[in-house]
Amino acid sequence: MVRPMSTSAVLAPSVRAAFGALVDYAGLFPPAKLAMPDAVAEYDAARRGPYAWMLGRFIVPASRLAELTGAIGGLEPFALSVIVDADADARRWFGSAQRCLGEVAAYRLSEPRIRIEALEAALPPLLSQRETYDATLGQFAGLVSRAGLRDLEIYTEWPRDERWHELLPSTMTAAARSRIGAKIRCGGLTPDAYPSVADVAAFVDAAATEHVAFKATAGLHHPVRHHNAQAGVYMHGFLNLVAAAALAHRVSRETLEQIVAEEDPAAFAFDDESMTWRDDRVALDELTAARGDDFVAYGSCSFSEPVDDLTALTILPRGA
Repeated sequence: MVRPMSTSAVLAPSVRAAFGALVDYAGLFPPAKLAMPDAVAEYDAARRGPYAWMLGRFIVPASRLAELTGAIGGLEPFALSVIVDADADARRWFGSAQRCLGEVAAYRLSEPRIRIEALEAALPPLLSQRETYDATLGQFAGLVSRAGLRDLEIYTEWPRDERWHELLPSTMTAAARSRIGAKIRCGGLTPDAYPSVADVAAFVDAAATEHVAFKATAGLHHPVRHHNAQAGVYMHGFLNLVAAAALAHRVSRETLEQIVAEEDPAAFAFDDESMTWRDDRVALDELTAARGDDFVAYGSCSFSEPVDDLTALTILPRGA
């Protein structure tokens, strides 16, 4: 049975649990690609607005931290997730990442107005078919520790190449062992950058199995999965991911794929005590735990877009 969405003018507790601090602001990145002062101004306006409770961290490359200092001026302290933008060449990546982490550590000490809370890194491609990401993750965790940054949340993504599925279970196990979170890229500039429903469900399932917290990025412009005719792709929905993460510990892979593939907004409902997807109910405490321990946040170059969409779906009351 599909339940109708709530049309109450009051914000349901389950809505706040599902979307609280969900959107990490990535206005510096495509497709928005704003100049630093403009991105800072948008983030600051969002955190002063009525939907500030949905806003997470400001995402910035490590190489642009000094630029950020000049842009924030006298604004209140910023909470950051810093991209470790190391050299993409696998042979130079570790040395570059080490220098980058050192710069982040020095910056954190010198700039008290900014709270660096998380690190995100794209791991380099493996150099041979015999390798796995076990050693890479362990070495990166070591670099973070030596830089004095192990108190931060860490999220890593790895290339979605022909070995991605094969290496997914062992990579999640290695991430859990190194106390590192995972990150999935849900879109990009070309159609092949959009993972399949099976890929996304497999990622969520593996993260749940190993109790690895994860972030998502790119392509999640709207709450529910839909076909973008202009781009010629199906775009994943961030509400689908919230529901999948909340239910992953107790449903089958097949059901997870159905949740990720859901295109009917009316299949999702919220009330004072729970969120539901069709006939599967997630109690408020389960939903809160899923957002805290499983699906932590997703990066979006727009904050107004998810707010407007959720409002149009009557999930969010206006001015909540």
